Amino acid sequence: MPTSTASAVWEGGLKGGKGEFKGNSGLVGGGYTFATRFESAKGTNPEELIASAHAACYSMALSAGLEAKGKTPTRVSTTAEVILSMDGGPHISKIKLTTRGTVPGLDQAGFAAAAEEAKKGCPISKLFANNAVIELDAKLE
Repeated sequence: MPTSTASAVWEGGLKGGKGEFKGNSGLVGGGYTFATRFESAKGTNPEELIASAHAACYSMALSAGLEAKGKTPTRVSTTAEVILSMDGGPHISKIKLTTRGTVPGLDQAGFAAAAEEAKKGCPISKLFANNAVIELDAKLE
């Protein structure tokens, strides 16, 4: 069974501290602080990592679903916005997926239907299905 691993270290208190994370592959990593997470300071944060993972996973799921229906895409591009809400304590309340695709021989209705199916089948979407609203904007290019 495929397994991915990452690690993180946090040094200091919440507001004055700093953290560093890295993926086992060595391809993902960076520093983060309270300000990069909660105050829109320049830098990364855990929610950006989740957005990256969701965009990548969703693009693959949509491509696989289209291919299974005999409509192999030329290109699928997805942006994921992860919204961190503070009401009742910090939590991810919404994820907005914006996907665009180039799929020869497919109309907008077919693309929209495949995009909805991918939203239900993507492993990252499944992770958040009962915990956050997942909005989808899917259009052919």
